[in-house]
Amino acid sequence: MMKISIITATYNSAATVKETLTCIAQQQYSDIEHLIVDGLSKDDTMAIVKEFPHVAKVTSEKDQGIYDAMNKGVQLATGDVIGILNSDDFYTNPLVLSKVAAAFEDPAVDAVYGDLQYVKANNVNMVTRTWRSGVYKKENLYYGWMPPHPTFFVRRQVYEKCGLFNTTLRSAADYELMLRVLLKYNINARYIPEVLVKMRAGGMSNASLKNRFRANKEDAMAWKLNELKPYFFTTWLKPLRKVLQFNPIKIWQK
Repeated sequence: MMKISIITATYNSAATVKETLTCIAQQQYSDIEHLIVDGLSKDDTMAIVKEFPHVAKVTSEKDQGIYDAMNKGVQLATGDVIGILNSDDFYTNPLVLSKVAAAFEDPAVDAVYGDLQYVKANNVNMVTRTWRSGVYKKENLYYGWMPPHPTFFVRRQVYEKCGLFNTTLRSAADYELMLRVLLKYNINARYIPEVLVKMRAGGMSNASLKNRFRANKEDAMAWKLNELKPYFFTTWLKPLRKVLQFNPIKIWQK
């Protein structure tokens, strides 16, 4: 049985991390290594983590942001497969990691991803947006496509071959990594056609028009860093694709 390492970066995450920890503890897959990489939280995050004996490794020290924390987690991970679940996200059911492991039974598969739903921060049963990824086609990346990062699992050898997150990027390091892995290194990815993760709405790249413009510049930089040439409209299509994912009725409901 392959070991799956799940990395959760935390910082003052007491309000949400218990649900993240619970969803891992409830997974029916048995060989899981859950790593918590904390940035010296000042609230009760670490006290909550201590309530969950399934957690394999915990570090709590100052870091340079979430992508630096993710890199630390990848370097600490010993699993055959590595996934990242943020401290305000959770798996939709106890069979998620079993299905991920089943997909990786094919030795030709190096990455696995699925669908994601955004939910209200104060009501996780209220879905505001559904991100349906679809079957991977390399050319889709040129039309603004990307898989949702919390559903993106890779073999550990992929990090060893392709490298870690680029911490010079503030909001697009996950996009840059997936571009590098999927397009530059051309690894084989498999789609699981179901919602694997629920994420609380809100994110720094979409918090304001200013942040969206900065994120768009970083998206363009992600291509440049990998010496890849997008179409002139690629980075503008990326945020526009998100419009079709929204449920306008649920957004305004409380």
